[in-house]
Amino acid sequence: MENKRKALGKGLEQLFSNESLYSNPLETLEEMSHNAKEDDIVMVDLSELRSNPYQPRRVFDEDKLRELAESIKEFGVLEPIIVTKSIKGYEIVAGERRVKASRFAGLEKIPAIIKEFSDEEMMQIALLENIQREDLSAIEEAEAYSNLIKSLGISQEELARRIGKSRSYITNMVGLLKLPEIVKEDILNGMISMGHARVLSKLEDTQTILDLVKRIKETNMSVRALEELVANGNFKKLNPTVNKIKKTNEYSFVAEAFTDKIGNKVRIQNKKIVIPFNSEKDLERILEILNVEVKVD
Repeated sequence: MENKRKALGKGLEQLFSNESLYSNPLETLEEMSHNAKEDDIVMVDLSELRSNPYQPRRVFDEDKLRELAESIKEFGVLEPIIVTKSIKGYEIVAGERRVKASRFAGLEKIPAIIKEFSDEEMMQIALLENIQREDLSAIEEAEAYSNLIKSLGISQEELARRIGKSRSYITNMVGLLKLPEIVKEDILNGMISMGHARVLSKLEDTQTILDLVKRIKETNMSVRALEELVANGNFKKLNPTVNKIKKTNEYSFVAEAFTDKIGNKVRIQNKKIVIPFNSEKDLERILEILNVEVKVD
């Protein structure tokens, strides 16, 4: 095990420590690629590659894949993928989009770095890489969190601490998995937003949820309108909870309230509110929660 950890490098040692999940695995994976010696990179047949079994992403944007394929045709695959040996061929640890695009581009081989990873490590990389590099749907993200909690044997609160989210954010995300399958498919396919899903997941009656989903799609109902409808209507809710915030020092209770509302760890420094976000989609989610509309000319 000690030799394996040294082979993975300092960054991945931090990524898989018991104390934290590395907050930016992309830097570690890219460092692994950039610092690889020529002897570390091999050409692997695309026919020998199969998806990471813990890959949370179920839907890939085909238009973006074809754009990447055109780039690959012109410039080649600039960054090697990372794989691990399996019983037959290799499993993709990082770089599945490059593999799919290379197939579109008609390639037969792709540059790769072969490393040894445990199932737990592959699961963590797959989740964290997708969250930071390419946005997951709410359902894919929720399933990934649920799998991590089960595989690592940790609580929702512990997972939240490790990945820099609030406990309520993880709870709300995992709660989406209780929605009816047909609704989860609508979320997965972008028919209704994560904001809508978060409100619907608080309701108990399945038929009520299905009726509301139908109204959302037919009337293009906003998240705020759905929140008001549910708040003012006679809807039976699942385990309603009241957040109790204890003031520990100046403004800390405000930061905690923002964190519980938004999901991301909010800081207040020098009378400034700092709200971090991982991607454009994450920013859109935050703006939706705060009911802020931004028009781009």
